[in-house]
Amino acid sequence: MPATVLGEFLGTLILLLLGNGVVANVLLTDTKGNNGGWIVITAGWAFAVMSGGMVAAALGAPGELNPAVSVANVVAGVYPLATGLAHIAAQLLGAMAGATLVWLHHLPHWARTSDAELIRACYCTSPAVRATGPNLVAEMIGTAVLVLVAGAIGARGVLGATPATNVGGFLVGCLVWGIGLSLGGPTGYAINPARDLGPRIAHALLPIANKRGSDWGYAWIPVVGPMVGATFATLLWRSLTA
Repeated sequence: MPATVLGEFLGTLILLLLGNGVVANVLLTDTKGNNGGWIVITAGWAFAVMSGGMVAAALGAPGELNPAVSVANVVAGVYPLATGLAHIAAQLLGAMAGATLVWLHHLPHWARTSDAELIRACYCTSPAVRATGPNLVAEMIGTAVLVLVAGAIGARGVLGATPATNVGGFLVGCLVWGIGLSLGGPTGYAINPARDLGPRIAHALLPIANKRGSDWGYAWIPVVGPMVGATFATLLWRSLTA
């Protein structure tokens, strides 16, 4: 098992604990952050990405925290399939663990929240307007932007003669904030299969008060869309920078 697996697991756990944590803080009844709004949610997710990426990097992992990026790296030949599968498994398990901690952290508030849609939104995404084609395209575009700009952040020459190693995590967090603000409205910008599928599984399994169905009919879109978008963007970036 690659040594990077622990970093991908713990980094994704932190990502989902803080990311879904801010959603719960804004949406659940009687929290201090109730009704904080979209700006609070997008900012919280930005800091979550920065924090999870830094934890993963400190443990020697690439800090992908995203199966779509792992799949793209396998397709592009960055590392072998076995490594990619190990990363994906760690990311999904980390996402489920992080979502479980969100449930524990907000334990009294689930019973106080009567809206099952808001409860599910603390775990996984759903579209503002349910339209399969446009929803899929939105996830593809958002993820492609994530991968392309993240590639630029790490490229030599962006912030001088060397890669932006010391501030890369902060800049990727800012990137995710920008994606949320600019492109997040149609689907809630999953842009990461682990971010959506892991917590959706946790939502289905956990004894959450007042919950209803986990909307499995939509669940494939935030998995397939990001994988297609990330793979396209990775191959495009490599062709441009080869």
